[in-house]
Amino acid sequence: MKSIYAILFALLVSVGCLKREVLPDEPKLVSQRFEIYQDSALLYLNFTDGDGNFGLEEGDSTGIFAECLRKYNLYAEYYEMQDGEWTYIEIDPCDGGPGDGDMPFYYRIPWAKPTGQNQTQDGEIKIKMDAWYLPSDYDTIKFVIKIVDRSMNESNVLEIGPYVKPQ
Repeated sequence: MKSIYAILFALLVSVGCLKREVLPDEPKLVSQRFEIYQDSALLYLNFTDGDGNFGLEEGDSTGIFAECLRKYNLYAEYYEMQDGEWTYIEIDPCDGGPGDGDMPFYYRIPWAKPTGQNQTQDGEIKIKMDAWYLPSDYDTIKFVIKIVDRSMNESNVLEIGPYVKPQ
């Protein structure tokens, strides 16, 4: 009987000593899904962040977040297939021109602060894209996406597409 208790004790101690998976401080995009509807699209991104500081609070618009492009933390760069080659279509929300600050493919993802000892974030981002393509003569597009955490650590890039725009 004592040996059973000793084995149970040893098992509990060994389970309690298992190390948690240690993730890097940089966020990482691990998968995606893109659903196209008649007048919009839904973008789903799964991500991890080892130090749990991905996301922006509503008041994050000063300090390191004051720079125009740093007001966003999800960047979906837009590309069109033009004459057989992918062409980046630059839309600058910081140019001071008409529509300044109106970036159709840059987003502010809120911070879901982790609680407890384990600060690792592992979650899904869901974005409704009311306009998921730009008007042009070219019909095939793709996005190259990255996220940036509060320490300005950039994730890997995730390419989604190609997609054909509706006629």
